[in-house]
Amino acid sequence: MASSTKNRIDSIIINQEWCKRCGICVSFCPKKVFEEDDEGTVSIPRPEDCIYCELCERLCPDLAITLVPKPQDSGDPS
Repeated sequence: MASSTKNRIDSIIINQEWCKRCGICVSFCPKKVFEEDDEGTVSIPRPEDCIYCELCERLCPDLAITLVPKPQDSGDPS
């Protein structure tokens, strides 16, 4: 059985200092996780919809987006 990509993300981080507000992440996200305001500032109103396709992270020309995966469960109860 293939593992589900949904809910593999712990968080999505946008470094607003690096972001040049090009809108690539907003345009290419297949699940519309990102939104852009009138000034071009990007927000993440729907992080739970992220399918971890990594398009935003790979296409961002300023490397301003980081997808933080959930830690793998090692199965170790300690």
